[in-house]
Amino acid sequence: MKSLFVSLFFVPVIALMAAPAKAAIRTKIVEYRHEETILEGYLAYDDEIEERRPGVLVVHQWKGLSDYEKRRARELAELGYVAFAADIYGKGIRPETSEEAREQATLYRSDRQLLRGRANAGLQVLKNSELTLPEKVAAIGYCFGGGTVLELARSGADVAGVVSFHGNLDTPNLEDANNISGRVLVLHGADDPLVPPEQVQTFTEEMRSANVDWELVMYGGAVHSFTDSRAGDDPAKGSAYQEAADKRSWTAMQEFFKQIFD
Repeated sequence: MKSLFVSLFFVPVIALMAAPAKAAIRTKIVEYRHEETILEGYLAYDDEIEERRPGVLVVHQWKGLSDYEKRRARELAELGYVAFAADIYGKGIRPETSEEAREQATLYRSDRQLLRGRANAGLQVLKNSELTLPEKVAAIGYCFGGGTVLELARSGADVAGVVSFHGNLDTPNLEDANNISGRVLVLHGADDPLVPPEQVQTFTEEMRSANVDWELVMYGGAVHSFTDSRAGDDPAKGSAYQEAADKRSWTAMQEFFKQIFD
């Protein structure tokens, strides 16, 4: 009986000692500029990785940089990337209401050169980091941010690829797609009323005409904001969380990164 007791006591201790250490994710606020505007982004990385690694720029939704994008940056860091959540609006500008968010988003959507400039400013912060392999950088974005990373690609930015999660697909000048040098992945809710089929069709024609290496994945039953649990669970409102589409799109992004970074 004594022998049995000793064995049972030590098994969990040994198992605990053998368990791999969890990645040490570090984060910090980074202040930077675009022209005269002060911006405030969020950097996340695993400090147990000693060598430089691929980087991922994260662009926020229409209410500005929030805990949601910061969580995504940390999740990317856990995957082994260095992630930088950019700030498009400016330090301290974090809309609280839909009306305020619409005003800010419209400001940048109506001035695509300004939008591209802000996105490129964040990209440079990521590329200039001592943690990043500057030749292996991608960008992802959600809703407003999804449209922003597509504009980043259309600006001719040197990125290996961009991923749009339920983002707008329109652009004022379809010819700008000829500037895209990396790959494009669009993860789209098939029933998204904010990005109607006509916009999707125009986007596919834009990509084909420019001979871009692109993919479009549509999730059945998903509407706008399908990755964000804060959007609620009522698709009839046009924006709603869908767990299946959220998980599948994150997996699709990871596979995309493996392809463009390897």
